[in-house]
Amino acid sequence: MFSGPFGVSATSGGTTANGILDEPTSVVAGDQVLYVDRVLHCKSSDFGNLVGGDAISVGGVNYKVRTCEKDIDGLTCQISLEKV
Repeated sequence: MFSGPFGVSATSGGTTANGILDEPTSVVAGDQVLYVDRVLHCKSSDFGNLVGGDAISVGGVNYKVRTCEKDIDGLTCQISLEKV
């Protein structure tokens, strides 16, 4: 699922795996945009232990993790990214 035409390589620490990068995503509260970020969808077994502030490179671009949330099945996760 994460390889193929939509997959992009990601590396954090000693782990390199593929994910799907959505960019950009706006977080809105009322009539204000709080921030615009990117979201990496990937396997929890690859990057599910990342926490806010961790570094990750996606497609050769460096990011800082905002949040890492597991999806309902626990097999995949969504990592909110901030460009550094």
